Amino acid sequence: MNKDFHNAVLVLPDQLLSGALCVRDGVISDIIESAHFASSSAPIAGLDCEGDYLLPGLIELHTDNMERHVIPRPKTFWPNVTAAAVAHDAEMAASGVTTVFDSTRVGAIPHEDKPQNRLFMELQQAIHDAHNAGVFRIDHRLHFRCELTDPNIMDVLEPAADAPLLSLVSLMDHTPGQRQWRDLDELRRHNSRSERADSEIEHMIQERIALGQKHVSINREMVLERFKNHHPLVLASHDDTTEQHVLDGVRDGVQISEFPCSLEAAKTAKQHGLFTIAGAPNVVRRGSHSGNVSALDLVHADVLDGLSSDYVPASLLQAVFVLAELEGWSLPKAAALVTCNNAAMVNMDDRGRIANGLRGDLIRVTVINNTPIVREVYVGGQRVA
Repeated sequence: MNKDFHNAVLVLPDQLLSGALCVRDGVISDIIESAHFASSSAPIAGLDCEGDYLLPGLIELHTDNMERHVIPRPKTFWPNVTAAAVAHDAEMAASGVTTVFDSTRVGAIPHEDKPQNRLFMELQQAIHDAHNAGVFRIDHRLHFRCELTDPNIMDVLEPAADAPLLSLVSLMDHTPGQRQWRDLDELRRHNSRSERADSEIEHMIQERIALGQKHVSINREMVLERFKNHHPLVLASHDDTTEQHVLDGVRDGVQISEFPCSLEAAKTAKQHGLFTIAGAPNVVRRGSHSGNVSALDLVHADVLDGLSSDYVPASLLQAVFVLAELEGWSLPKAAALVTCNNAAMVNMDDRGRIANGLRGDLIRVTVINNTPIVREVYVGGQRVA
């Protein structure tokens, strides 16, 4: 697929450049500075970007967004999961994402309103079916979030463990009193939004604590054993809170610390060569929705490598411009958190930057009232949104 762009502000890895860009056979073939056109009176071919920014397509490593399309309301399960997958794909494309790692949870948590294990099987099958049929607009990969508190996790995981699109596995422990929910009062407040009585919430918390104490260590070993030779799959830890959490990950071959809950954990991760990811909604909202460390604190400590949209797809691009506005970052530096840095974490060296020889995954962005607006999205030079 061939496509030419001109009159654009190109967001390159180390600078902004006014100029033009050519894509040939789906790959960036030429980057031309505007000054080179000054001596020519011939009309310039291709799309006039009208001075808009042209960025690399965004790379999303951890999003629960597809589940929102399958369960649009509490206790409401959408009957056509393939339709939900395609709707999710369209929303990600409209948000400027050109590569998405669909994060599907393996394992259930007691007293949830979701049929989680059924949901896992149907979600990953729908993603494979839509991918194989060529109906997705953007590039999809699978990210399995393994809930280590579930005593039956291996029964659910094993039938899908060799899924062709599987590229990332994260180790999760949602035991109350640990990691994200180390503050039990915060967990109680979180659950008080449901229709459960206080006594039921307390029973649920104690049951989850007992399950975590019994199963997390054993399940962690089994999951690690199952994937130890699954190259080039990448391992991530989830919600690291203490130094020991990070050291456990280093011991187990983890490469990414997702959503560290404390500055201590993020600093330890960086000291031991792990990548760190925080939530883009955390940046946009200027704080964590669950009372954990602010992503801006990680920015100030220089221990943040990437961002994930998590539960708000549009937050990825918004976070880039928030960092430029609040922190005075250049657009190339801020954009790296959602493009080339994320690509490096999962060994994708063919995308994430505007550079000759890389995929023509591009987004055209204008800014209105300090808000970035995605105008066009291209995958391999072909417009998809």
